[in-house]
Amino acid sequence: MFPIERRKWLEQQILVNKKIDIEEVSQQLDVSSMTIRRDLKELEAKGKVIRTHGGAVSLEMLAEEVPYSSKATKNNEQKKAVASKALPLIEENFTIILDSGTTTLELARLLKPRSDLTIVTNDVNIANELLDSSNKVIVTGGELQQGIGALYGSATQKMLEIIYADIFFLGAHAIDLESGVSAPTFEKSMIKQLMVNAAERTWLLADNSKFNKKAFSKVCSFTEIEGIITDRNTDPSIIEAYQEKTKILLGDIQ
Repeated sequence: MFPIERRKWLEQQILVNKKIDIEEVSQQLDVSSMTIRRDLKELEAKGKVIRTHGGAVSLEMLAEEVPYSSKATKNNEQKKAVASKALPLIEENFTIILDSGTTTLELARLLKPRSDLTIVTNDVNIANELLDSSNKVIVTGGELQQGIGALYGSATQKMLEIIYADIFFLGAHAIDLESGVSAPTFEKSMIKQLMVNAAERTWLLADNSKFNKKAFSKVCSFTEIEGIITDRNTDPSIIEAYQEKTKILLGDIQ
């Protein structure tokens, strides 16, 4: 099989099966895994596939923005497990940043009874949850993303450029071994990057559905975060692979 034929075959397999495994395909075609990696790299450069750890997936697997109403009831137990595991990291009198998202919302619910924290967020749902809390709550301001509840834009950016926090809890849209953490839009990734820069340390909160995916715009690499907090439903092979990149904390599902 000529290289152009092989790449066309690979593209077709991914369209049909949504994903492929490099080792399986290399044995099937009787070529080296390095050859398949080069083929997939070229297909990705042409916008045909998305490379992942050990293989590739179709463009349909690219993570997109999901409306708040659609994700509010999904993976709730996993999100609660992640939030519970993050809770002990928040020391007395900390200033913390909570990224927009439903997992960080679960963490906000756990923080609500406290009174010693300063909580900065760009999420109106989180701000509303903390309305009756005795913690000091600071909302970044900015333009409201309709249907999502996140704030963004120049006003949000300016505030994040002048604050300091002890810890930032980053919400994940997509996590990939090679690409790191990514978000659906450039504007959203910029806000997240500023939050990372504003905090002494960053922990990524992600239930098991966020792994081995890519979104449009890069947020950060694994070297820029302390680690990932996920739930115990995450596949052991995924945990093992990502532990080579960063720390992994596992939350227990009740």
